[in-house]
Amino acid sequence: MTASDLPASLVLVGAGKMGGAMLEGWLAGGLDGSRIAVVDPGASPDMTALCAARGIALNPADPAPPEALVLAIKPQGLEAAAPALAPLAGPDTLVISVLAGKTVANLKARLPRARAVVRAMPNLPASIGRGATGAAASPEASERQRRMADALLSGIGLVEWLADESLIDAVTAVSGSGPAYVFLLAEALAAAGAEAGLPPDIAARLARQTVAGAGALLAESPLDPGVLRQNVTSPGGTTAAALGVLMAEGGLPDRLREAVAAAKTRSAELSG
Repeated sequence: MTASDLPASLVLVGAGKMGGAMLEGWLAGGLDGSRIAVVDPGASPDMTALCAARGIALNPADPAPPEALVLAIKPQGLEAAAPALAPLAGPDTLVISVLAGKTVANLKARLPRARAVVRAMPNLPASIGRGATGAAASPEASERQRRMADALLSGIGLVEWLADESLIDAVTAVSGSGPAYVFLLAEALAAAGAEAGLPPDIAARLARQTVAGAGALLAESPLDPGVLRQNVTSPGGTTAAALGVLMAEGGLPDRLREAVAAAKTRSAELSG
């Protein structure tokens, strides 16, 4: 996060899990709390304390349109919140939305003065600074605004920019929903370990650490995932026997393709 790319003023609307994670990332990246206002009538005691400690204005009476307006409320709350949000989106304000299913057109219809809009899809690991975010900008976004959005979104992890907003549905299916696939893997592996004779608590701990450790290795290694898989697979060994089942026709790769396709289809339906 480059200091010169950070906004001179920012309003965060919604300080729940995702909004709070983003805020902590910005503060860690050097954004001064005095530049930030948080709008969240239901702010938690922890968020209230953070705002007080870092000089962040919490629920100011009449905030002026900021250089960046970040929307992190629940998507179903956009309609009701729109009248209060519209005055915050001036013609020079960059609007960044992490509202699942709400397109740039949806947002512009409810924020009539907004021009530059970035639609972003982060995922749950953003809460520990290890998120994966896909983002698309409307044509009105300037180069400065694109750099600003990148600086803000990179505060919670990896950012991948998309040439077309329609690709957000695929991002939702791969990385947005992806943590649930990994959690299911750990859950299923633990259950299989228990069926194989391990005490359930030991199976659960081994499965959790195996998935977490493999993920950490994948993050640190420059090698392709396929190469890493091959490196732990001895010909004729136990891993090869297991992969023969998982990679057979109708196995894990095929089921994941089906799962991602189903999630992408549902994302498009929710986007309207």
